[in-house]
Amino acid sequence: MERGYRKDVFLSRTRRIIAAEQNEEEQGTGSMELVYHIGAHCTDDDRLLKCLLKNRGTLSAQGIVVPRPSRYRPILRETLVSLRGRPATPEMQQMILEAATDGEEPRRLVLVNQSFLCMPQKVLGERMLYPMAGEKAHWLSQLFPDRPCAFFLGIRNPATFIPALFAKSREADFRAFVAGIDPLAVAWSDVVRRIRNAVPRARLTVWCDEDTPLILPALLTRIAGLPEDTALRGSDDLLHAIMQPAGMQRLRAYLDENPPVNEAQRRRIVTAFLDKYALPDALDEEIDAPGWTVELIQDLTERYEEDLHAIGSIEGVEIVTA
Repeated sequence: MERGYRKDVFLSRTRRIIAAEQNEEEQGTGSMELVYHIGAHCTDDDRLLKCLLKNRGTLSAQGIVVPRPSRYRPILRETLVSLRGRPATPEMQQMILEAATDGEEPRRLVLVNQSFLCMPQKVLGERMLYPMAGEKAHWLSQLFPDRPCAFFLGIRNPATFIPALFAKSREADFRAFVAGIDPLAVAWSDVVRRIRNAVPRARLTVWCDEDTPLILPALLTRIAGLPEDTALRGSDDLLHAIMQPAGMQRLRAYLDENPPVNEAQRRRIVTAFLDKYALPDALDEEIDAPGWTVELIQDLTERYEEDLHAIGSIEGVEIVTA
C-alpha cells in the first residue's frame, strides 16, 4: 500500500519558482497566448478541464477561452501530423481558431489533451518516459509560431504511475509491459529538460499529482492566467470526493470565518482538515505491480523526491507544490 497523499511530503516541500523570467519582449504584448495542458497520463483525469469548463462564462468575459476538446482535437491532430514541426500557415491557424473559438482570437486559449505528447502505449518507449516529449512540444509551439505559449505538466510517482499506465494499456501481463525498462532509471526531470530544450521561450509549469488536493485552486488560476486569489467554481470538487461531508462543512465554515491571507496558509489549513476528516483509504493507493518488491517501491518513491529537486534546478520551470 502506497499513500497517494503524504503529510510529510506536503509539509516538507516549499513552493519553488525557478527563473520564470520571460519578459514582455519574449512573450509579446497584446497577443493571444496558447496554453497547452499536456498531461501526464494517469494524472488529473480531466479534473482541471472540468473545473475550467464550469467557469467558461466568467473566463470568456476576460478573454480566456476553454473550448470543449471535441471541437478542436481532430483538427489539431490532423494539423500536427501534416506539419510535423513546421510552422502553421495563417490559413491553418485560422482553421484552428474557427474550430476552437468560432474564429475569434481570445487573449488566452487553453487546450487540453493528456495525449498531446504521445498515446499511452508509447509513454515508456525507448526505455524512458515520453521519448517524443521535446519533439511534440515543438510541434505544438508551431501551431501559432508567432504567439507566446505555455505548457502545464502534472507528474506522478513512477511507483504508482507505471502500474496505472499498465492498467490503461491493452497489455495482459505487467512483466511484459515493463520488459526492458529499468523503473529506477526513468526520470521526470529528463522529460522536463527535453521540453525546455525544445521550446526554451515557452513557460513550463510542473506539479505533483499527489499534491493536487491542496493545490487545485492554484493550478486553476495559473492555467487561466488569473490572480491567485480568484475564486473559481469547482476548485473544491476534489476535496469533496476525498473528505467526509461533516469535515468539508467544517472546513468551509472555518475558511469563511478565518479567510487565509494567501494560498500557502490555505494549504496548511486544508492539510490539517484532511489529516482529521479524509475518507478511509481515499488517500491511499494499492499498487498492483507483479514482481515489484516493497523495497523497489520505496526506492522509486525516494528517487521521485530526488527527481523533484532536479526539476527545481531547471531554468524557466515553475513548480507548484503544497
